[in-house]
Amino acid sequence: MSNLVIVESPAKAKTIKKYLGKDYDVIASMGHVRDLPNARLSVDIKNNYEPNYTIIKGKESLVKDIKKHAENSDKVFLATDPDREGEAISWHLAYILGLSLDDANRVEFTEITKTGVSNGMSSPRSINTNLVNAQQARRVLDRLVGYKLSPFVSQKIRRGMSAGRVQSVAVRIIVDREEEIRAFKPEEYWSIDAKFIPKGSRKAFHATLYLGKDKISNQEEAEKILKELENAEYTVTSVKNGTRKKSPAPPFITSTLQQEASRKLGFQSRRTMRVAQELYEGIEIDGMGATGLITYMRTDSLRISNQAIEEVTEYIGRTFGGKYLPAKPRYFKSRSNAQDGHEAIRPSMPSLEPDSIKHNLTSDQYKLYNLIWKRFVASQMSECVQKTTRADIEGNGYVFKASGYRVSFDGFTSLYVESKDVEEEKTTELPELEKGMPVRKKEIVPNQHFTQAPPRYTEASLIRALEEHGIGRPSTYAATISTITNREYVKRESKTLVPTELGEAMVKLMKERFPKIVNVKFTAQMEQDLDTVEHGDVEWKTLIDDFYKDFDKTLSKAKNEMDGVKIQLEEDKTDIICENCGRNMVIKVGRFGKFIACPGYPECKNVKKYFQKVGVKCPKCSDGDVIVKTTKRKTVFYGCSNYPKCDFVSWYEPVNEYCPQCGEILFKKKGKKQVLFCQNKDCGYEKTVKS
Repeated sequence: MSNLVIVESPAKAKTIKKYLGKDYDVIASMGHVRDLPNARLSVDIKNNYEPNYTIIKGKESLVKDIKKHAENSDKVFLATDPDREGEAISWHLAYILGLSLDDANRVEFTEITKTGVSNGMSSPRSINTNLVNAQQARRVLDRLVGYKLSPFVSQKIRRGMSAGRVQSVAVRIIVDREEEIRAFKPEEYWSIDAKFIPKGSRKAFHATLYLGKDKISNQEEAEKILKELENAEYTVTSVKNGTRKKSPAPPFITSTLQQEASRKLGFQSRRTMRVAQELYEGIEIDGMGATGLITYMRTDSLRISNQAIEEVTEYIGRTFGGKYLPAKPRYFKSRSNAQDGHEAIRPSMPSLEPDSIKHNLTSDQYKLYNLIWKRFVASQMSECVQKTTRADIEGNGYVFKASGYRVSFDGFTSLYVESKDVEEEKTTELPELEKGMPVRKKEIVPNQHFTQAPPRYTEASLIRALEEHGIGRPSTYAATISTITNREYVKRESKTLVPTELGEAMVKLMKERFPKIVNVKFTAQMEQDLDTVEHGDVEWKTLIDDFYKDFDKTLSKAKNEMDGVKIQLEEDKTDIICENCGRNMVIKVGRFGKFIACPGYPECKNVKKYFQKVGVKCPKCSDGDVIVKTTKRKTVFYGCSNYPKCDFVSWYEPVNEYCPQCGEILFKKKGKKQVLFCQNKDCGYEKTVKS
């Protein structure tokens, strides 16, 4: 007989087993084992919203095996992930295994290291039912919204659509931004920039004309000022030198990790979380075996343990020297609504440098561990000290302003700079300037500008917006973005998120018929209400009832008022003419995906296969269209619409551009940099283009 520890993943089980030894058996539940089945609503609305859980299809033998292990063990410990979902999995396992909810059998590992595992096993507790009920409330709430609303939206717009409590608001945020961009009217304005050279120097510096609240609206006004400055003599009238200190960014939480990995590494949020999970659960490291490299990656707390601070302080002092250590360790304040159960995301062993274990990691693992490690170590380093200079240069009554800085001590920036700092600041160093010093004009140039529309969201900025509005939780952002892109409500253009016509139609319908569901403030308030359940202040079924009664009335009203109404999308129309009745055929969605059909159904039942064209004629037969195809494993490739008459096939997408060397059509490689290349082996031409 031995002790049984149940975790969620085999990788995590392997790492923990190494630390616990032969007296413990460690097995994996492979995530949830019991849930609401997909085939039906599975929430008994008439019976106080009682959820009807069942064993997840395909996991019956796994559950049987877990039961067998539990029967042969003296003690069972539930060590699923330390968050709401993990608590719920432990609760379901306790139900399946017949364990008492009062037993102290729930353990948490915030890091999979010897210390982390030892600390978790030494302080078991009973299952936190408030935490479980918060998860149940979210699960039931999302099921009611999704299963009640999705059929209605599908019926009114397009088959197979889904609507959700968080995903619909995310799409609305993107759609609202697109509407802002369309409504934006750029305004012209001008700046006048100069380059001056101090007397006795050859080094020019940049300055910009300062007009206070006034602005130069057009070229005529700019040229008038230039004429007045034509023969001006220039003098430095003011010089202010100062010191500026910059503090490092705090260590990562889930949302900031996803944002920075998107900006610096080009990772989509789902990819970031998958790799972070691998780093947390354990990697085989030479001489150490399976080792968890980071703390738990689903957190919104900036708390750091004293032990971690001591370790990183020792590392910084030894590696960089004492001057790179602040006078006292830094402690960062979490957001007011943060769950403080976990630490910030940090390396579990700060002294384990990324390059020393690079050969043990995949490319993605190394990149993300390197990012997390540098961010954390830098957060405990000295400030960056900059010497700043501001100067006014006057000529003929006009004032030009120049500013710059130089780094006198690099501090934390010797290791890491947050990506937004790189984007926002450019180092400009001014020459030695003194009040009363004459300077010579090298050039004065007028520049035309136009005010810019707000930018489209990227994954990073959308996550930041969701977090700022209090929508969803850190653990849900990746899934939300994946859902809205997979459902084709939003598409990616370069690095931005752009709403499709389908997404805009869905948001329009929701705004008109279900304004609360896509109301940012209402959704944020619902998140706060779920937190009150977690704190034990509200009974979870009461929360569901308060929401559902109003929602059900709104849904019934929408069904009655829109009976027989169908929203037609422009993107569903094609230029294919039905040979039976002459109508333009449309794209429809059925059980097995998209197809092309005559809109005259049921009078005309003509249908055709749907092909997604890329807008290029087949480079082999020149007659067919290049279309997108997929393998059984959903891998995209490209072929000819005339198949099997034409057997053209390529893993790379052809483009309407031809090789300047041999005249063959070019193909596109997608990646961090987009490359157009010629597939002619005797040519080898390629060029990098802006993505």
